[in-house]
Amino acid sequence: MKKKLLFVIDSLGSAGAEKSLVTLLSLLDYSKFEVDLQLFSYGGELERYVPEEVHILPPLSYTLFSEKNIVRQLFSFDFKKLLARLQYSLAIRRGNPTHPDKARLFWQYISGCIPKNEKLYDAAIGYAQGVPTYYVVDKVKAKQMMAWVNVSFRPQGINYDILKDYYGAIDHIVTVSDSARQAFLETFPECTKHTTTIWDIQDAKLMEKMASESFDGKMNCDMPCLLTVARLNKNQKGYDISLEACKILEERGIKFKWYAIGKGDYRPEMEKYIAEHHLQDTFILLGTTPNPYPYYAHCTIYVQTSRHEGYGLSIAEARILNKPVVTTEFDAVYNQMVQGKNGLVVKQDANAVADAIERLLKDKSLYDSIVSYQRQEKKGNTEEIDKFYRLID
Repeated sequence: MKKKLLFVIDSLGSAGAEKSLVTLLSLLDYSKFEVDLQLFSYGGELERYVPEEVHILPPLSYTLFSEKNIVRQLFSFDFKKLLARLQYSLAIRRGNPTHPDKARLFWQYISGCIPKNEKLYDAAIGYAQGVPTYYVVDKVKAKQMMAWVNVSFRPQGINYDILKDYYGAIDHIVTVSDSARQAFLETFPECTKHTTTIWDIQDAKLMEKMASESFDGKMNCDMPCLLTVARLNKNQKGYDISLEACKILEERGIKFKWYAIGKGDYRPEMEKYIAEHHLQDTFILLGTTPNPYPYYAHCTIYVQTSRHEGYGLSIAEARILNKPVVTTEFDAVYNQMVQGKNGLVVKQDANAVADAIERLLKDKSLYDSIVSYQRQEKKGNTEEIDKFYRLID
């Protein structure tokens, strides 16, 4: 008899956790598993890559309600959902809530509108910290529960107090790198015995195949092209560092284009900075795409200016496609970067980022040596799925 699995994630946009989940789903042995997938938002770029064997569950009634405009919400006469949504909206407008704050507040006000999933699963997997984990613990019946931690996660205050109880109810906590595991256990040492690491899974063959597909040609390859693939975010992804580094390079007279793939709430501020510093033809926001790999294939240098990451999946993708990397130094960076060998690691500073980019653009021998090193690096890690199989045995 097939084991029944439920995966839960906020959405299937083009971010790292979402790509990691889609890759894991593509590698599962469906002769052994019956798989359901619960989303909280639908229409993400990666949904089309979910294997046909996976049953994407229909939207929750609250999800359908939240997608209506305010007039239609009012005339739905579902006052319980309307009140919950208003309370949540007001709560997140106070102060400057972090992502963990928003997840906690969403669950505090909205969970009462979300019914339980009455199906009995062999394993239920919350594939991100926050709402997916809350949902698995509170709304799902499962013989064992799992929670993925995709970032270097150190919640404090009320978030810590609440998450301590949730993670205490989880059978297996999975972090995506050794440094993410260390950060998590610094905060939740009581979870040591049931916390393990399964690296973000990368399927090199699939990635190389997708990189060979045609793309929309928005990348001008007549001059060096820099690429960043990350959510448009300041505090974690460090796009403020990227923008300043771009301005510095342009002031130095360096000829290049810098393309950013992603979406996020930092975009309006980025557009303002780009306009104020006349970077419209240099720092180009491409939005999202379900297949960013042709952009990797055509870029000159991959740049990541994150302040913290659980692993850094986009860096791994650039390395698989033999693109020299310039990255800031964050918790997990040396899980995959070898200084001066597969790229350059610099401090979280715009001048340092600009210096490294300029060095790679001007030093052909260094650039070529990095590409040569990357070509002999191990490509992909699909064997990581065996760790998952052992957890649910």
